[in-house]
Amino acid sequence: MPARAYSQRDVGTREPPPARSQRAARSSRSQPSRTQRGPGAPHAGHARSPVSGFAAFAFAGLLAGVLFAGWCDREEGYLTPDAGVGYWLGIVGASAMLLLLIYPLRKRMPSLRRLGSVTGWFRLHMLLGLVGPALILFHCNFKLGSLNSNVALFSMLTVAASGLVGRYLYARIHLGLYGRRAQIDDLLGDVRELKSAIEGDRSLPAIIYSTLDAHVARALAERRGAISSFVALVGYRLRSPGERARLMDVIERHFFSEAQRRGWSWRMRRRHLRDLRRLLRHYFAAVNRAAAFAFYERLFALWHILHMPLFVLLILAAIVHVVGAHLY
Repeated sequence: MPARAYSQRDVGTREPPPARSQRAARSSRSQPSRTQRGPGAPHAGHARSPVSGFAAFAFAGLLAGVLFAGWCDREEGYLTPDAGVGYWLGIVGASAMLLLLIYPLRKRMPSLRRLGSVTGWFRLHMLLGLVGPALILFHCNFKLGSLNSNVALFSMLTVAASGLVGRYLYARIHLGLYGRRAQIDDLLGDVRELKSAIEGDRSLPAIIYSTLDAHVARALAERRGAISSFVALVGYRLRSPGERARLMDVIERHFFSEAQRRGWSWRMRRRHLRDLRRLLRHYFAAVNRAAAFAFYERLFALWHILHMPLFVLLILAAIVHVVGAHLY
């Protein structure tokens, strides 16, 4: 969406009383916009609760601790992949990896809705994607084996690593881990809201607003691929601080002349500058989120193309491994 989709008002000739500007600043402080919750913050309706966040952190810590303990005891010979507990850990781990297929099937086949919600299966998909590889690592006792078992092991580790990357990209383009997909219009709504707050009742030079519009247009310009989007995003982030500093320099000079003309006190001028500096910081952060969304969306699309073939290769390697282990 082009940056000029929202209106730009030429307010350079108006001279509002300072009291109205102060009321607008106080209102902005008491009722922060959506973007003032910080970069990447989900909407209130999709925010994760502290309990769920703590549970996820505790589970990750527990799993890491168990894997570390298994790695330290790998030479003790408690587990073997051919018999006993080690053998059954391999069966359970392989079954957990097979259950991962239910989530993409449930998502694409409405006839399977009786199996449960897509959100529930997504949560289980992520859980099994961690537990399954952990069980397989205990099954092989953290050691390499024959050629076919090594192929199956490294295929599994590749798919698990790919899943973690996908989890990160998924969270970047959704409002909350299980929330609805973020839309560029939602992000641009934050930009429009902050631009209106910057305009407010202040008689700023028109060049300020045209520079803000040009900044949005440059940040959201269409890119053909993920690499060009990444280069553009990095360049945008590197240029943003300098551009924001130049805008503040123009604003400071303008407010200095306005303070002399209107008889503002030093404290009043400082309050105006502080409010505008904060709004500009949030504005550039909001544009940055919109630009980053386009980049992560392209990466997520590429990840989807790669992840499923990797999983199919894992299934084939696991079948070859199981057949070979039982026949030979």
